[in-house]
Amino acid sequence: MRQVVLDTETTGLDFRLGDRIIEIGCVELLNRKLTGHRFHRYINPEREVEAGALAVHGLTNEFLHDKPRFSEIAKEFLDFIQGAELVIHNAAFDVGFLDNELALLPAPPLGQTCQNVIDTLKLARELHPGRRNSLDALCERYAIDNSERTLHGALLDAELLAEVYLAMTRGQESLIMEIETAPAGGAQTGLPAEHPPLRVLRATADELAEHERVLAEINRESKGGCVWTAGS
Repeated sequence: MRQVVLDTETTGLDFRLGDRIIEIGCVELLNRKLTGHRFHRYINPEREVEAGALAVHGLTNEFLHDKPRFSEIAKEFLDFIQGAELVIHNAAFDVGFLDNELALLPAPPLGQTCQNVIDTLKLARELHPGRRNSLDALCERYAIDNSERTLHGALLDAELLAEVYLAMTRGQESLIMEIETAPAGGAQTGLPAEHPPLRVLRATADELAEHERVLAEINRESKGGCVWTAGS
């Protein structure tokens, strides 16, 4: 099972208003283990970074000026995520920006490159309804060190999100381990668990007599319609 945890930084909040991607960070999970395989690129967006976005990630126009354009890194990026399941926090935001960049090339959308997308924000809301589920809040909740996250950064955020995702879905890891260690054909190993013998409590003579009396009364009141005495 190959998964790619992904994050982006952008010039602003809405690609429909011309905002573009300026950073992509990805880390690879293979069978729920970090492999150390990463993809990280800064991108020249060919437009100015908005002041609000700059305050979030700190990536200036000057810094991005000599970076490659998305079209120059697109193939390498698509090769990295090919066939993987994507794990993204607030996936609609990142997928919208990425599909916009691909459409400008033009190239097929992410759905034709990847298996599917897991939105960890949606997952967190299901697990922790009514609570804050930002990446920082989840790091605190799952005791993941995010002290280096003074500003948003696509690669650092992808690395933190990978740890958060693994913590949130820890039960799946146990299930996978059980499947991997089960013998071929589903055969069970070892002896069946031993149970103590069942204790049988038999009715006393008085209890049996009372039972017969109640049945006779039911049969009389129902004019012979008592089903418990029909075969006797």
